[in-house]
Amino acid sequence: MHTAESYRKIAAELRARAVKETNADLASEWENLARCYLRLAAQADENTFQDLWFEFGPKPRLGGEGEGT
Repeated sequence: MHTAESYRKIAAELRARAVKETNADLASEWENLARCYLRLAAQADENTFQDLWFEFGPKPRLGGEGEGT
């Protein structure tokens, strides 16, 4: 899984590509893609602070509801 820092690195590379692009439409798309990667970085940052717990209940019996053995 990517870390926030790796997403930021990709965003910087995309912005550099946008600056070098001579076609204005393509430059705009590179810049848009860079913003998307920055949003991914922000989400990755938020996910590192989430304290998630997964609790698994009893195994269900085959063919019906209820607790398994």
